[in-house]
Amino acid sequence: MTIDYRAEAEALRQQLINWRRDFHQHPELAFEEYRTAGIVAEELNRLGLEVQTGVGQTGVVGLLEGAHDGPTVLVRADMDALPILEENDFPFKSTVAGKMHACGHDGHTAIALGVVNILSRHRDQISGRIKFVFQPAEEVVGGAKAMIKDGVLENPRPDVSVGLHLWNGMPLGQLGVADGPVMAGSSSFTLRVTGKGGHGASPQDAVDPVVCAAHIITALQSIVSRSVAPLESAVISVTRMQAGTAFNIIPQEALLYGTIRTFKREVRDMVERRMHEVAEGICLAMGCSAQLEIEHHVLPVANDRQVSERLRSVFAQMVGEGGLDTNERTMGSEDVGLFMDDIPGMYFFVGAAAKNQDAYYGHHHPRFDFDEEALPLSAALLSAAVAQYVIPE
Repeated sequence: MTIDYRAEAEALRQQLINWRRDFHQHPELAFEEYRTAGIVAEELNRLGLEVQTGVGQTGVVGLLEGAHDGPTVLVRADMDALPILEENDFPFKSTVAGKMHACGHDGHTAIALGVVNILSRHRDQISGRIKFVFQPAEEVVGGAKAMIKDGVLENPRPDVSVGLHLWNGMPLGQLGVADGPVMAGSSSFTLRVTGKGGHGASPQDAVDPVVCAAHIITALQSIVSRSVAPLESAVISVTRMQAGTAFNIIPQEALLYGTIRTFKREVRDMVERRMHEVAEGICLAMGCSAQLEIEHHVLPVANDRQVSERLRSVFAQMVGEGGLDTNERTMGSEDVGLFMDDIPGMYFFVGAAAKNQDAYYGHHHPRFDFDEEALPLSAALLSAAVAQYVIPE
């Protein structure tokens, strides 16, 4: 029997909106998602799934067992909000000062609950099982790692993973479905430049780490423009500089902080090597010393070609070939890449441009919003994607 996923998702429209708005009104930061996790667990239990709570501290896992044997599909949704004071005025705005769902995770959680509702109705047609993973702490890139440490990728081990991100920079009905890397790996760095302090009026008697750090900031950009191949991608951003205590004192040291984004590990490794060379070389030339520490947080989110080719054919039937954008990528990062590094899968973008705002406000902005028409569409797309592996036609 052919399942009409669009019709079944449309029947859930109001419930999807209700869930999303409730989560939006009650945002919870990383590893604080107790209320959200409780609602998720209650719904999964109501639908008869095998439920685990407290996975990765505040994560929830629901296992939907089919009537027949077959593969295991992992469906992942993130639950956490951001430390942002919301500036929207709609009735369901955040009720928690300084906390806001400004990236669509309220929608992701609602969509995944919709998929559970849809596919649980067809348990007798499922050959295999579906592991629904409701993840905490994506915004601090710690939730996926915590859940993996707690065994989320075992017992049973998934064969394929599927997920989505609402993308309010794309129009409704457009999908980002590229092969390979679609979101960048993320690293952070701290660079300590040590010189010799002194009086601001006598720079000749000091070794100024501020001037040295300024040269390093400028030179770091040459790594992207001159060491990274033109058809590859990388970002190095110095986002914070800290030095000095008074206007008339040359400080002893200057600290630089920033982020690195790359699509490929070999590019990341080259960038790291060149950063050490640039920092140490400039410091040597200017009489300072450099101490560079780089921490790698998440891997690139890379779509498996076989999985994405298979799912694009499904999506084309639902939104048309013109709705598929095979070039959409972002240097933003997502820790779902830790799941997908181990489990082949696809993570796709669903266009959700907010139609009622007077200007565009991107992800992580205090006025971020998305078109709720994307909720039933996303639930249908994700259900159909999972069904490709567990519901034989």
